[in-house]
Amino acid sequence: MSSSSTAAPLSAPAASPAHAAPATPWRDRLNGVLFVGLMAAAVMQLADLPFIRQLGFSPLVVGIVCGMLYGNFLRGTMPAEWGAGVNFTARRLLRIAVAFYGLNISIQQIMAVGLPGLAVSVSVVVGTLVIGTVVGQRLLGLDRDTAMLTSAGSAICGAAAVLAFEPTLRAAPHKSAVAVATVVLFGTLSMFLYPVLYHAGWLGLDTQALGIYIGGTIHEVAQVVGAASNIDPATTEVATIVKMTRVALLVPVLLVLGMYLRSAASHAGGHGKGAKLPIPWFAVGFLALAIINSLHVLPADAVAAIRRLDVFALTMAMTALGIETRFAQIRKAGPRVMALGLILYAWLLVGGYGIVKLAA
Repeated sequence: MSSSSTAAPLSAPAASPAHAAPATPWRDRLNGVLFVGLMAAAVMQLADLPFIRQLGFSPLVVGIVCGMLYGNFLRGTMPAEWGAGVNFTARRLLRIAVAFYGLNISIQQIMAVGLPGLAVSVSVVVGTLVIGTVVGQRLLGLDRDTAMLTSAGSAICGAAAVLAFEPTLRAAPHKSAVAVATVVLFGTLSMFLYPVLYHAGWLGLDTQALGIYIGGTIHEVAQVVGAASNIDPATTEVATIVKMTRVALLVPVLLVLGMYLRSAASHAGGHGKGAKLPIPWFAVGFLALAIINSLHVLPADAVAAIRRLDVFALTMAMTALGIETRFAQIRKAGPRVMALGLILYAWLLVGGYGIVKLAA
């Protein structure tokens, strides 16, 4: 009698988790996404401070820094189950946000800079990706993903390019974080160095060529604007358009990367022509939205609102990426990644100048 009376209370609590289990994954994922959203909102406010804006730090960069600080020092304050939502934000939401980034460019912008601007953009992007991948792997001993992510950040559009390459390569979060670190360091340096070189009379470029040089060789859009605005408005306009031309090259580069990965997988696994082509559908969406933006079929206010929302979504993805990154992982590859970033920076500074002199 006494044993049976004590058995019931022991078995009752065991039944409650079973009833709650089906709803838990969705609730935990939603909580994780909302948590990252709140952090991203705070990051947006922080990035809007005049001091941060003057340094040329976009909300994406501020987001990954804040996420890394939280993930390494305060992660215990977040329930572990919410990690599913953080991962969802860093993966699924990221792809959607990259696709909508296409609303920032148009075919008209690309045509405005003419053949010289397009030639410089293509040469810089291709040269940087090839040099970075070869030097990173063969000379510095980096793994393929780290070398490509670092090269993409320098070649195309900084942190946004790293975010776009990361799902295609299926790279670990810490590899994206170290790639973004090179963007922050050398892109920020460019903001101060380029105007100094110009005002010292060492560049010897007219307004059009100078805008092509700045837009064709500096990492982030915000950094391009920051550097060019210290010269004059005309240079800023050309530099921004050339920079967006580099952003537009993200789509063909990702498609070529997908074919390269299929070829590499076929050789490694002994497969033939039947290997599936890993098409980055978010890149196709990027191109489609760029075309829509070029046709002006959407109201200007709607496009502006979507752009603001997209920056917030990208900031969420970057913040989530930071939360998943550990400093120990960065320290392991840090010096070699920084060395690659420095080599690519020297190439952009000197090689990019030579390309502009030839094309402009």
